[in-house]
Amino acid sequence: MKTKTILLTMAAVAVLAGSGYAVFMMGMKQGSGSGGEASDASAPVDLSSIAAGEEATRRHIKDGIKAGDVDPKTGQKIIYYHDPMVPGKRFDAPAKSPFMDMMLVPVYTGAGAQDGSNVTVSPRVQQNLGLRTAEVVQGTLNPQLQAVGSIAWNERDQSVVQARAAGFIERLHVRATLDAVRAGQPFADLYVPEWIAAQQEFLAVRRAAGTDDRLVAAARQRMLLTGMDEAQVARVESTGMPQARITLTVPTSGVVAELVARVGMTVSPGMLLARINGLSTVWAVAEVPESQIALLSTGTPVEARSPGAPGTVFKGTVQAILPEVAPATRTLKARVQLANLGGVLSPGMLVNMRFMDKRALPALLVPTEAIIATGQRSVVMLAEEGGRYRPVNVETGIESEGQTEIKSGLTLGQKVVVSSQFLIDSEASLKGVEARLNNEAPAALQKHQGDAKVEAIAKDRVTLSHGDIDSLGMKAMTMEFKLPEAGLPRNVEVGDTVQFQFVLPKGGEPTLTSINPVAPAPLPSPAPATAASRAPGASR
Repeated sequence: MKTKTILLTMAAVAVLAGSGYAVFMMGMKQGSGSGGEASDASAPVDLSSIAAGEEATRRHIKDGIKAGDVDPKTGQKIIYYHDPMVPGKRFDAPAKSPFMDMMLVPVYTGAGAQDGSNVTVSPRVQQNLGLRTAEVVQGTLNPQLQAVGSIAWNERDQSVVQARAAGFIERLHVRATLDAVRAGQPFADLYVPEWIAAQQEFLAVRRAAGTDDRLVAAARQRMLLTGMDEAQVARVESTGMPQARITLTVPTSGVVAELVARVGMTVSPGMLLARINGLSTVWAVAEVPESQIALLSTGTPVEARSPGAPGTVFKGTVQAILPEVAPATRTLKARVQLANLGGVLSPGMLVNMRFMDKRALPALLVPTEAIIATGQRSVVMLAEEGGRYRPVNVETGIESEGQTEIKSGLTLGQKVVVSSQFLIDSEASLKGVEARLNNEAPAALQKHQGDAKVEAIAKDRVTLSHGDIDSLGMKAMTMEFKLPEAGLPRNVEVGDTVQFQFVLPKGGEPTLTSINPVAPAPLPSPAPATAASRAPGASR
């Protein structure tokens, strides 16, 4: 009879523990569920999946199946094993749970939010949000940057007019700055007294009979050393007359950018008389923001248009990115060489420039509106099967025409959310997921409290037999709690009755925030003695 009573008592305890565990699992589902709609607190908990998981674990132990293997019965790959009571703890092999009197449950590939990295939004919420997705595609970007450029001289198309000997300017054929000139045109007539002596010496040596040819060659070399060119020396040899005057010519076609020579002016050897700039090509200097300078490179094709030449397109290429940043505007200068059709572009004019950099290599592209920039990282919402969405960190490249290059984080064919990303964040409470991405704890967790008896104390855990937890809908049961950061108070021992508070992190285990012993109720004081109760003859 006594044995039968003990067996009935044990059965009743098992039933109560099972019902308490079922209700706790319902509370876990409410507190850590990641769906777009809240779970119904009164909805019954389906323990069939847990029972099936325990049965699968027993089969895996028998067959030697571990995490990373494929379950031959389901055909799915096992990611890890865990205790649904403490989902934050993962195990590589099937076994009995160290936290509860149950088997670990396998988590398969595609299990969704089991690891807390996915959120689920119901179809109704998706329709209300007007959610749209786009596929990650492969393509070539054609970034186009527009800027205003200022026309300047092409300094590589420049020549100078210099005096080769000391003399006087007798006549000036070009008399004003910015006059158009052509190559070979007379520039100035120069009288050089020094040349007279050298030429007369040469003619005298050549006329002397029997003179050595070496003396003639030396006299001819002296004329060249005074600054005369071969044409002038040949003219002296052919005419036999001294040539005291020389006509300087323009070396290249263009305009006179600088004019120093004046009539009657005394010049010295090497003195600059004029600077000639060509107009077949010009420079256009554009100021580009430093944030967009990565879109440009040497050789980038450019098209320019000027209000002074409507309908004409001037084409060129980027010659150089000047290594200097303007502190006031935070811009760099891009030097572009343009073909000056008809010579209509003049220094100082403004042109509208469009840089067209055709990227040769294809890249992964997503719509720019899909990128969520937080300041420290770039995130996209990855759409998966079953209405699940997962935030993914991505490394972005250049952006052009509404498309952004993805350097890492996504693969071809995946789908990303292009609208309602921030509404999804609000509807599906993604702040906890993003906090885990940043290795941060959620900002605030709901605290639950109750009364319990201390059953066991370990290094970092304590086992409590607690009563009903109304805030979680949890029935009375015995379970483990992780100790708070401050540890267990010294005056708490096994067998004590305590009041405790705890939190239930999403994807973690129950953690105590405070635990305090409850003082035992004082014993009733004895009633005062009455006269009737006093012994006869007692002293008053």
